[in-house]
Amino acid sequence: MEVSARLSDEDRRKWDERYGQGAYEGRPSPSPWLVRWLPQAPPGKALDVACGLGRNARFMADSGYRVDAVDISQQAIDRGAELAANQGLQVSWLAWDLDTGLPEALDGYQVIALFRYVNAPLLETLAERLTPGGYLIVEEHLQTSEQVAGPRNPSFRLAQGELRRQLDGLRLIAAEESLLQDPDGQTVALTRAVAQKVG
Repeated sequence: MEVSARLSDEDRRKWDERYGQGAYEGRPSPSPWLVRWLPQAPPGKALDVACGLGRNARFMADSGYRVDAVDISQQAIDRGAELAANQGLQVSWLAWDLDTGLPEALDGYQVIALFRYVNAPLLETLAERLTPGGYLIVEEHLQTSEQVAGPRNPSFRLAQGELRRQLDGLRLIAAEESLLQDPDGQTVALTRAVAQKVG
């Protein structure tokens, strides 16, 4: 338990330092995968998991959703709240250690977005937080031998087919694995999926 808490503290400090130095400020646009699939999702309440500066949270709020956004970094949460306020958008922000799961109060969503944050135990619980018919929209870095942007550590990338397996139990609407250009012009290897809670 102490080791886990220590690692979480290290993660928090690392991400606070990155965001404090202006990391990801040059990526204001929402993920194209979210832009593509959000219009087909049911309206209502949305959750952005590991939201960073909240580019996806702000897009969902601008699209009419009541949005909760959670991240381990207080620096990211504070900056995300500032950016949302500058756009006149309402988002509820929460700094939280996602290695401990989600707070119980975060529940009853029509959409949950999880972008580029690998946490298999957490992903397995997200369907419980969706209402029937709700959408889980996910994008992760994919393991590849190609020269691509993103994390070098393979633990922060999923193997081919892994995301589909993790979404077993949900109705798979779309899934793809490919090399593509990020909006910032970098080549990335991504595995992406949209799944729906049935029932």
